[in-house]
Amino acid sequence: MIGLDVIGIRLLTPEDPPVLLLREQDGTRCLPIWIGNQEAAAIAAALEDEVPERPMTHDLLAAVLTLVEPDMGLVLISGMDEGVYEAELHAGGNIIDARPSDCVAVALRLGWPIQCPKELMDQVGVEVEAASTDEVEAFRAFLDSVNADDFEDDNP
Repeated sequence: MIGLDVIGIRLLTPEDPPVLLLREQDGTRCLPIWIGNQEAAAIAAALEDEVPERPMTHDLLAAVLTLVEPDMGLVLISGMDEGVYEAELHAGGNIIDARPSDCVAVALRLGWPIQCPKELMDQVGVEVEAASTDEVEAFRAFLDSVNADDFEDDNP
């Protein structure tokens, strides 16, 4: 297994979905995972150590997982199937299937390690340049400009 560090969130263009970058520890390759805006906001909040006035969904899940696994759980980005990453939360002797973005958001809140199989990194890992300050500021501006109405489905 390869340990992964959360590098951050990148926006390729303002119209594209955010990309979560997980870099191999002691390496230069990253797993790029396209994620939703809400998950990107949850990850960005955890990276910035922001504590909401009331717990959000990932905060609630982290609190529950602390009861299930009081020591140290694990997040495993386990594979890819038809272009979609698969992930698991390992807690209290249980393995819970989940989206990678949700797993990372929870892992950041709990300080849990994130790992992937070497074979996955060999298959889909890419070399990525360090994020520029302009990209980080652009993403923060985007997060400041969105509200809950932006995520409503116009076609129920």
